[in-house]
Amino acid sequence: MDLQLKDRVAIVTGSSRGLGLASAKALVEQECRVTICGRTPDTLARARDRLSELAGSGDRVLAVQADLTRLDGVQTVVDRTVATFGGIDVLVNNVGLARGGGLLETSDDEWQEAIDNTLMPAVRASRLAVPHMQRRGGGSIVIIASIFARETGGRMTYGAVKAAEIGLAKSLAQQLASSNIRVNCVSPGSILFEGGSWWKRQQANPAAIADFVKRELPFGRFGRPEEVGDVVAFLASPRASWISGASLVVDGCQSRSF
Repeated sequence: MDLQLKDRVAIVTGSSRGLGLASAKALVEQECRVTICGRTPDTLARARDRLSELAGSGDRVLAVQADLTRLDGVQTVVDRTVATFGGIDVLVNNVGLARGGGLLETSDDEWQEAIDNTLMPAVRASRLAVPHMQRRGGGSIVIIASIFARETGGRMTYGAVKAAEIGLAKSLAQQLASSNIRVNCVSPGSILFEGGSWWKRQQANPAAIADFVKRELPFGRFGRPEEVGDVVAFLASPRASWISGASLVVDGCQSRSF
């Protein structure tokens, strides 16, 4: 299916690996011009090279090293994108980090870290990108949330900030509809990729993870990053023109909630 994304300009945050890279790849395959960003130069360079090869041209992929937990980092990514590609049509908010344990063990600093590393980058990137979308007559924002924003099962801090992102997306969808800007969430289940949290757990205790897969994942396997990236590209595209304010679950029937 042609998603009608050719030459649209997209920013994907947290995109040097994992779900962000898969989302950038899906957009590049649809002939978008894509900005990726991350904090680690080597990882970012490898992602840029991979995407540029896929695009068939290095001038269709922009890599920006930036810390998106800081406002100036987000501003740099937006400014570089506009200077290079002339505007913004699509924003994929994928940055996220949350640590801590139970209620009594989790400090205020860990709660603040989860907010600063997950919710606030999405707020800031959206706030900075929207005026550029308005000048182009519309756009699309996709936020990568989680099934654990909808039910228990993941780390407490992670679930809380991901739930906040779903709430943010719904509010923005209603606010921005008059500007022809759609806002949606993708809520993945457990996705396996090298270097990711499930991969690390699998390396540390393969027997326990095999038991988890058998017990919790009806299809008998983890999800793949590209299975999320393809959904992101669809939601970002004009083909999803009547979808806004939604949280689309991509989890192979892992979650229990309606």
